[in-house]
Amino acid sequence: MDPNAFRDTEDRISPLWLERLRAYLAAGRREDVTTVMEPLHAADVGDVLESLDPDERPALVRMLGDNFDYSALTEVDESVRVDILDALSNADIARGVSGLDNDDAVALLEDLEQEDRDEVLSKLPTFERLSLKRSLDFPEESAGRRMQTDFIAIPPFWTVGQTIDYLRTEPELPDEFYQIYVVDASYQVLGTIPLDKFLRSGRETSIEALMNTNLVLVDANEDQEEAARDFERYDLVEVGVVDESRRLVGVLTIDDIVDVIHEEADEDIKLLAGVGDEDISDTTVSTVRSRVPWLVVNLITAVLVSLVIGLFNATIEQMVALAVLMPIVASMGGNAGTQTMTVTVRALAMRELDGRRLRRLITREMVVGMVNGVIFAILIGLVTAARFGDIGLGVVIGLAMVINLIVAGTAGILIPLGLDKAKADPAIASAVFVTTITDVVGFFAFLGIAGLWFGLF
Repeated sequence: MDPNAFRDTEDRISPLWLERLRAYLAAGRREDVTTVMEPLHAADVGDVLESLDPDERPALVRMLGDNFDYSALTEVDESVRVDILDALSNADIARGVSGLDNDDAVALLEDLEQEDRDEVLSKLPTFERLSLKRSLDFPEESAGRRMQTDFIAIPPFWTVGQTIDYLRTEPELPDEFYQIYVVDASYQVLGTIPLDKFLRSGRETSIEALMNTNLVLVDANEDQEEAARDFERYDLVEVGVVDESRRLVGVLTIDDIVDVIHEEADEDIKLLAGVGDEDISDTTVSTVRSRVPWLVVNLITAVLVSLVIGLFNATIEQMVALAVLMPIVASMGGNAGTQTMTVTVRALAMRELDGRRLRRLITREMVVGMVNGVIFAILIGLVTAARFGDIGLGVVIGLAMVINLIVAGTAGILIPLGLDKAKADPAIASAVFVTTITDVVGFFAFLGIAGLWFGLF
């Protein structure tokens, strides 16, 4: 293995490379640290920071000085980023933030305490400070927080030739852009021109004649997830962001939206498991603190299930086979409910459930629960009858299986829908309620039918 190679054959950071960097850091060899870090992309620098020990991370940032690209801090877990920012002076942060794209700068500033944020902003040039403060005034996780404030806006009475001359001579243009915005004197958007269409037009062509007036715009206060949905629906690469007066204030580009999609998917997966917003870089204490609340809820629901079982103690004592078979009914119901719940939560997140689709989904899941119940009732019924030599016991568990799978399918869709109607996030609490209902119904149905069938009451 090449000791100078950053990545190994499995595309991970090379242990030899990382060990060499650590040695340079420990020895304070600034030039060597700069030499090995200079070729790396900001995303790779983020990987390096996460691989280092907590005390090595700020040391690396300080040693690189002006050579450190602060956009790398947007590539690391939030807990890592906060620890690094806490270890740096506000003056260092101000120097690093200055010159970053607006969205990257906002991502760093919103992790600071208000007092530190104000001090950092006070050290920035006036125009940059006002631009960042305006973005920070928008709600968290909104399009306004995500947008870049650098864009190209021109009047409708220009020609293509005038616009090209402007693009060639104007020094304060965004590094990358995908379309040109046509605005009036108050910066209200009149139309847009994609670059491919613009570059294929003659110099004498009027901008007004060239622009597309079928506009797709995003409100700055709109949730970033809704903005991402617009990108998906309309196959966008870039979209203008407007304020409450419909004036153009920024743009969202596809690289921002890819991050949003990743973050929202990551958040939903974690919420379904009840682990909050924890990262793999979090400490043991913070991880425990994040998971304990939902484990407490699970404990309470487990106690409820045990109380249901306790109602049938006498029944279980008279037929020990019931205790052996109980977990099967509850487990099948829990899994079936989770399948339906996952489909429903995803559909709610994607805003796919209008009136017609909602009715169809409810009907489908109830029918699927019944059909699956019959299929697995026959299977488990035959296995139980053969194992215990009791056809009646096979009938009992089969009936309980049908009931529980129908209930599981119904609960798996109605509980997320109910939580969504109550303005609660269905991804957070659905799993706990669905599991509790399927356990309670499964045990109650199985033990209740068994007691009636065998006359054990």
